[in-house]
Amino acid sequence: MAGEDDIPLSHTDDKGHSRMVDVGDKEVTDRRATVEGYIRMKSTTLKRIVDGDVEKGDVLAVARLSAVQAAKETSRLIPLCHPLPLDNVHVEIEDGEEDGISTIKMTVSARVQARTGVEMEAFMAVSIGLLTIYDMCKAVDRGMEIGPIRLVEKSGGRSGDWVR
Repeated sequence: MAGEDDIPLSHTDDKGHSRMVDVGDKEVTDRRATVEGYIRMKSTTLKRIVDGDVEKGDVLAVARLSAVQAAKETSRLIPLCHPLPLDNVHVEIEDGEEDGISTIKMTVSARVQARTGVEMEAFMAVSIGLLTIYDMCKAVDRGMEIGPIRLVEKSGGRSGDWVR
């Protein structure tokens, strides 16, 4: 996109070394981010998930919990992320068919009152939630595909709002 290539990376210093961004002087604002992702699978796999016929248990309940837990652990796994006191992590899961392929769509919205954004927490939540579905169903469908995973919208902070 025009102009975006000129924006310096915030996680590097003037010598190109990695650094944690100093957010101490930034204003605390209401920050939100929504990320969506997909996992594609055989129709028989989706039927087993929906019917609760997977040996490891309730796939969608475990995926929701793992998504929330992942959001809370983001700063432990992505070295330059600040730990955030999350106010809310909301997980939505929909199943359906797209071009004859069975899919599960996971959408996570995260919210925080902080000095830095919450996009990475939403990305982490969707990624781990979808990986949990894969893990719980891989015995019956190793051909599942995850992706795309993408930011849908974000709000708050100095850079303002963004909507896909």
